[in-house]
Amino acid sequence: MNDLKIAVVGAGIIGATTALELQKCFRNAHIEIIADQFYDDTTSYVAAGVFRPGSGFFGPTEDITYKWLKDSYEYYDTLRKTPEGINAGVIEISGYLFSSQYPENVKNRFLENICPLYRPATNEELNLCPGNWKYGSFFTTLLTQSSYYIPWTIRKFQNNGGKLSRSKIESLYQLALSYDVVVNCSGLGAKFLCNDHKMVPIRGQVIKVRAPWIKTFFYGDFDTYIIPGVDSVTLGGCRHYDSWDLNVNNYDSNKIKEQCESLLPSLRGAEIIAHKVGLRPYRNIVRVEKEITNFDGRRVKLVHNYGHGGYGVTAAPGTSMYCCNLVQELWKGNSKL
Repeated sequence: MNDLKIAVVGAGIIGATTALELQKCFRNAHIEIIADQFYDDTTSYVAAGVFRPGSGFFGPTEDITYKWLKDSYEYYDTLRKTPEGINAGVIEISGYLFSSQYPENVKNRFLENICPLYRPATNEELNLCPGNWKYGSFFTTLLTQSSYYIPWTIRKFQNNGGKLSRSKIESLYQLALSYDVVVNCSGLGAKFLCNDHKMVPIRGQVIKVRAPWIKTFFYGDFDTYIIPGVDSVTLGGCRHYDSWDLNVNNYDSNKIKEQCESLLPSLRGAEIIAHKVGLRPYRNIVRVEKEITNFDGRRVKLVHNYGHGGYGVTAAPGTSMYCCNLVQELWKGNSKL
């Protein structure tokens, strides 16, 4: 595999994880991450990072979706149990889903089968927070804080001989003239690189606060959530479909603060570290698939891995492993496109 050259487009959590997984599959290949945004410039840095796939996360089939999620959980949990786990920002965490209106809001068919503990909340637990909570669940899951995980992943990638290149890619096909395989992890950028009209931004805004006394996460109605991470607590949130606005909105900030403090009054007076905005790269079916086409007289091999919406952190390892299998199929010439 000494002559194999792979370009990974995108340096968010999908691109970084995919590049590292590719190194495991192709140990002597030349692998390069190419992106115009790295580290805290990526959408991944805004995410709270709790492993909790939502009802809007779909792969091509139910079985594949479940495999992506199960592989991801096992990947993170294995990493958590190593000495490197805390350096990578992976911790175990427990918490509650509450709803005053809909029992469906506190159920999750994937988590119930993957997490080590997922049970209904007791009547006593429903009274832990102010509010008329009628339905609830308690579960134990994982949290991966991107501000730790992405630098850790990229350091490992570079220590293994991987290269970084800061460049704005205008054409995947043009790039493929210099690489044997191009792996497209460009997130929302795929809307333009692939002319993919199914890609839609879902704007999110959160507040990062310093509240070390909070050790448990809480989800309430209307996109209200309080999620403690490694060194801060994330308060959210909002979901603005087809919005490209990256500016902090004061109305959203006030709404988030009010809803979270109503859910957990001890947050009143917590020090605000930052207000963050990100555009979730949503696609109704996450695209992890191979493509072979011709460009400028050359056979071009592409593998796409994008469209995770707000669940990129949750599903990154699973879709990356799946993506690597597709790269192997293309390189071995077994593609049946």
